[in-house]
Amino acid sequence: MREISYEPRNVRETLVELKDTSELAVDLAYSAVRYDDADLADEVVELEARVNYLQYHSRIALMLAAKRAEEAERLVGLFQVASSAVRITEAAGDVARIVLEEDGVPAAFEHAFPDADERLVRATVGEDSDFAGSRLRELELDLKEGVRLIAIRRAGEWSFAPDGDDRLQVGDVVVGRGPRDGIESVYRRATGEAFPAPTEPPETTADLERAADAVVELKDMAELAVGLAYGAARFDSDELAREVISLEEQSDVRKADLETWVIETGGDWNADELRGLLHLAAASEAICDAAVDIAEVVLRDVELPPVFGAALEDSEEVIAAVTVIAESDLDGTTIADLEFEEGAGVVVLAIRRSGGNAWTFDPTGDLVCAAGDSLLVRGPPVGVDHLRELAGNGDGLA
Repeated sequence: MREISYEPRNVRETLVELKDTSELAVDLAYSAVRYDDADLADEVVELEARVNYLQYHSRIALMLAAKRAEEAERLVGLFQVASSAVRITEAAGDVARIVLEEDGVPAAFEHAFPDADERLVRATVGEDSDFAGSRLRELELDLKEGVRLIAIRRAGEWSFAPDGDDRLQVGDVVVGRGPRDGIESVYRRATGEAFPAPTEPPETTADLERAADAVVELKDMAELAVGLAYGAARFDSDELAREVISLEEQSDVRKADLETWVIETGGDWNADELRGLLHLAAASEAICDAAVDIAEVVLRDVELPPVFGAALEDSEEVIAAVTVIAESDLDGTTIADLEFEEGAGVVVLAIRRSGGNAWTFDPTGDLVCAAGDSLLVRGPPVGVDHLRELAGNGDGLA
């Protein structure tokens, strides 16, 4: 284990990195299982080591900032959010180790995950790559390949949301998100090698499909719980926080369903692969549990200082609320068309219909936006800003 020594760090920057790291780790971990990709899993382990460093410095910074009991009381919310971000990343590390240290999960479960319009790619810049020495704006990966670089690792240090002036070097590890054709091209250009071909899905049964559905639901619940938890803290929303609690309760049920399936069918499958399924279920539930701890900060009316909101605004992926204005480009647009139009990782976490009080979480793609609707979205700042323009510059909760 690497020794950690204290170095003064900006609290806001540390919180930003903790949040970004936790969300990226969850994304990478489930992608590693979905594609049986050891390279993606390795990056999750790297991120897990990074959050241990960040947690150490965030704790010292918060302790130094609290000189009196009243100040400590104001900072306890930040302490809990930071600790939860670490727990989320550690649970993601447990998911990744299913790929690295075990026999994974049965192949049928890997193929149970629906094919997304976008997936992740991890590549190391080689000596002969045209990436080496080039600035990101010169490469125009987003325009030419449809791939957005979301992180760069260099000599153990991570850079989230790299900008156009960043210059890539030989040995840099880049993580990007985009369509399959785009990531295949980016991987080939970075490494000089062909992107690994997908495996053929095995035969399945109705019983297996039901169990696979439980795995997919656990993944979806964990990812949604993390996004809603940060959204609840960002907007001090009890309703969003309560939905995180509900998701955690549902994840308990799905975990129990999967455990029952493993016990009943254990003799027909490789024991190591079934153990991987149990670890996946437990880690997914742990992610939801950590998200609940963030939600409880809101439900217990624990104060979060302005630095927390500012930190979320500086994040690689921001949480934002956008109101649809009448006759704007979003008025009459489906959720699927909205997310496709963005093409930059903007995801609609929830929608509240005009004149209503209840949120619809994880809305289906065929749901049509209407004037007065409020959208809770997560995505890169540029994509969210563009969404606001499409909505008629509506911002905030209606």
